Amino acid sequence: MIESFQNEKIKHITKLLTDNRSRKKSGVFVVEGQQENERAQNYQFEPVEFFICESIFKGTLPQEKIHYVSEKIYEKIAYRGTSEGIIGIYKTKEQNLSDFQPSKNSTIIIVEGVEKPGNLGAIIRSCEAFGIDALIIADAKTDFYNPNVIRSSVGCLFGMNVYQAENQDTLKFLQDNDYNIYTTIMDESSEMIQIRDFTTKSAVLFGTEHSGLSDFWYGKGENTLIPMVGSIDSLNLSNAVAITCYEALRQKS
Repeated sequence: MIESFQNEKIKHITKLLTDNRSRKKSGVFVVEGQQENERAQNYQFEPVEFFICESIFKGTLPQEKIHYVSEKIYEKIAYRGTSEGIIGIYKTKEQNLSDFQPSKNSTIIIVEGVEKPGNLGAIIRSCEAFGIDALIIADAKTDFYNPNVIRSSVGCLFGMNVYQAENQDTLKFLQDNDYNIYTTIMDESSEMIQIRDFTTKSAVLFGTEHSGLSDFWYGKGENTLIPMVGSIDSLNLSNAVAITCYEALRQKS
C-alpha cells in the first residue's frame, strides 16, 4: 500500500500528468477511470502498471503489475478525485499518416493548431461516434496523450485513427489521395455544408479556437459554412466539428 506523497512512483505519475515533455521522454501516458482503461486494453494499448484504490475500485482487477494506493494518494493523482479507483500507465503508439489507407468514401477531419485539450477530446469523441475515418491534428499545439484529452474523449482516442502532421505534409496527403478539401473559411465564395459531397473522399479543415484557419489554407480548398440563424457568427470548435461529422454520416446513410 502506497501512502506517502514522497513515494517515487507517485512523484513519477504526478509528473506524467502535468508534463508533456516527461510523457514523450518516457514514451508512456496516463489513463484514469474504469471505462477508459478497458478501452485502452481493448484496442491493444500495452499497459505498464496500474494504481488501484481498493476502497473505491469495483471492477475486475487487471492482470498486470498493480500498486495499491490509499484514498488520499488516489485523490492526489486522480483528476476526478474518487473516480472509480483506477489509473493505468500505458506505452504510447507511433501512428504515421503515411500508414493510413483511405477508402473510396473516406471522410477525415483536420484541426489546425487546436490549443484546448478539452476541445480536442470532444472532437475525438464526435469523430468516433459518427464514424469519421481519421483525425489529423495539423501543426499540433496539444499532445493527444494529454490526460485531459483522454478524459474528455472518454477513451475514444484509443479506437480512432489520430495523426499529427505539419500543414505541408497534410496538404500533400490530401492531394496525393484525391480528397475534396473543404475549408471552414467565411468569405463571399463560401457555400453551405449540406451541398458538399461526403459520399466521396472528403476532408474538412478547422482552425484554432480564436483565429480560425491560418493563411496557409487560403485557396487550398472550397470554403464551407455551417448554416446559422442567430446573431452570433461562430460556434465552439468541438460543436462545429460534431455538426460536420453528423452531416457526413447523414449523407452516407
